[in-house]
Amino acid sequence: MIIAVVLLSISVLILFLYIIFILKQLKSISKQLDKRLIENTRQPLNIELFNKTITNLSKNINRCLKLEEKRRLESINDQKQFKELISNISHDLRTPLTSIKGYQQLLEKTPLDKHQVQLLKTAQKSTDELGLLIENFFEYSYLVTAKTEPNLEKININNLIVECVLSYIAIFEEKNLNVNIKETPPVFVLGDKNMLIRIIENLLNNCAKHSLGDIDIKIEFLQNAKITFTNPINQDTNINVDKLFHRFYTSDSTRNKSTGLGLSIVEFLVKQMDGNVGAYLNKTDHTLSIFFEIPLFK
Repeated sequence: MIIAVVLLSISVLILFLYIIFILKQLKSISKQLDKRLIENTRQPLNIELFNKTITNLSKNINRCLKLEEKRRLESINDQKQFKELISNISHDLRTPLTSIKGYQQLLEKTPLDKHQVQLLKTAQKSTDELGLLIENFFEYSYLVTAKTEPNLEKININNLIVECVLSYIAIFEEKNLNVNIKETPPVFVLGDKNMLIRIIENLLNNCAKHSLGDIDIKIEFLQNAKITFTNPINQDTNINVDKLFHRFYTSDSTRNKSTGLGLSIVEFLVKQMDGNVGAYLNKTDHTLSIFFEIPLFK
């Protein structure tokens, strides 16, 4: 009887020690996973305890980690190829476009009747639009590949918006559009001046292209500074605000007029400054509002 008790006690002790060893190994696995996350390493898990279940678990985890790494590298490669494609298209289109503009300038110097002059103006307008699209392709490609860090500084966003609007006065007058800026106390943000100018200009350009009436600009500040551009649109325009900032998105009514890259550039630059973008459609008064938020200067 005593021998049985001793053997049982020894068995319980061995089992207890074995459980401790297993828990120790599981703890080791957890630490190794934490290390991979903190140090961003790619080292596989190392298992010291010869337990079939733990070993299989380790193998499956390593297999999953290897698969995720493979997918990550494939994603990086796909993004790189996409960026290179845009850059190549941008450069390849510039040469023939320059030739087209040259021939159009030569045609301007030749005797043309009224109909031919009108056709030439239409061709020149389309050429200018194509040139703008190519520039957007080139700019977007540069932004996503250069990885330029924003030069953050204290900026009076009210003054910057007014300066940008004044630079667009000629364009708005040509289209018979007015810009109304709601007066607010000075709002100081922490941002990159050049990036903010590009963001505001892209949004103004978007309004100038698609607005059917006066443009309203509102500046708000709570936790962040929020700048909203609102303009009336055609009530038949089909806009998906959830996709408005996606690359190459266009609404049906504006197809062939915009690739959507202008707003994609806006989103990219805003996020570079830890900001956010968004849009909403008011179907009651048929207006589209596009806004961006950036941190306040504190």
